[in-house]
Amino acid sequence: MNSAIALSLADRLVDLGNVPLERIRNNPPPGQATIDDVNHLRETEGKLYELVDNTLVEKAMGWQESMLAGVLLQWLNNYLDKEPLGVATGADGMTRLFGDTVRGPDVAFVNWSRLPGGRLPQQPIPDLVPNFAIEVLSISNTRAEMSRKRREYFQAGVELVWMVDPRSRTVAVYSSSNHVVIVDEEGTLDGQDVLPKWKVDLSELFTRLDQQGPQSI
Repeated sequence: MNSAIALSLADRLVDLGNVPLERIRNNPPPGQATIDDVNHLRETEGKLYELVDNTLVEKAMGWQESMLAGVLLQWLNNYLDKEPLGVATGADGMTRLFGDTVRGPDVAFVNWSRLPGGRLPQQPIPDLVPNFAIEVLSISNTRAEMSRKRREYFQAGVELVWMVDPRSRTVAVYSSSNHVVIVDEEGTLDGQDVLPKWKVDLSELFTRLDQQGPQSI
C-alpha cells in the first residue's frame, strides 16, 4: 500500500474519533461522500450512516441499545402528547447540523420554534438542529467519537445532550460540551428548560435490561 495513502487514512480515522474501520464506508471513498449518499443508502440498503468530513460512518447500535432508545422515545412522546412543545424522532431521523455534517441522534426533540413556519420538514434530511439529543452508547462507540459528536451538537445549537451508558447504567447529562453531571441508575433526570416537567426514572429505565418473559412450568 502507498504509504501516503495509509497515512491519510490513519489521519482520517483519528479525526473521526478512532471509530472501528469496519464502520467506515469505502464506497463512495472516505472524503468523497455527500448527503445524497446518506439518503440513498438508507433507502436502498436500509443502513444508517452519519456524514462526517464527507465520510460515511455507520451508526452503531446494538439490540439492547435500540430497546432503551425506543423506551425513551416512547416516554418522550407520551410527554409531548400532554405538552405539545414540538416533535421527537428516532435514530433514522437524520438532520444536517451544519455544512455537510449529518447526524442521527438515537432520540431527538425539536421545538416548534425551530421548524420553519411551524411545519414538519418535507426533505428526507432537513437542515435542522434539535434542541435535545440522546445517544445510547454501543460497544463500538469510542470516547473520541462521542466527544466530537457532542462538540458538534453544541456548536450547532443543541441545548441538552444525554449520553446513556447501558453497561455502567449511568447517564452523562451535558448542558454544554464540557459541563457534565453523571447520574446513576438510582437517580432521576429532568428535561431542564428544554422539556419542562419531563422526568425520567433511571431505575425504571435500566431495569428493562433485566426483564424476563413468563417462565414455563
